[in-house]
Amino acid sequence: MLCRGVRGATTVEENSREEILLATRQMLALVIRQNNIDKHDIASAIFTVTKDLDAEFPALAARQLGWLDVPLLCAYEVCVPGSLPLCIRVLVHWNTDKPQSEIRHVYAREAKRLRPDLTKLPPVDWAELESWIEEQMRANT
Repeated sequence: MLCRGVRGATTVEENSREEILLATRQMLALVIRQNNIDKHDIASAIFTVTKDLDAEFPALAARQLGWLDVPLLCAYEVCVPGSLPLCIRVLVHWNTDKPQSEIRHVYAREAKRLRPDLTKLPPVDWAELESWIEEQMRANT
């Protein structure tokens, strides 16, 4: 089994704890569902945020989804003039037999601008996704 990298990114409208956790949970849910990832196969994850986000650690959203034994790290993204603000990124290290060419990276909300070449996300039923997230969170309480 190999360890593959799965990228995800999203944005928030404001620097608030609720926005950061909601957007991160949604992004992670899309990464999980687009790639059929079992949380037991996740080796680790690195989250970055832009300097304008400091109201909460995005890794908490992963814990809320049950990533309790997964090593997680949060850091600041490099601050490049003109870069996308209010952005949360993740690099998930996933133990899988899938070839890298089959990995589906997720760029949601305004983060679609970061990698339009990789943005293949089908239309998202946000209400259905929120139901799935709530189910995952209930299972971990």
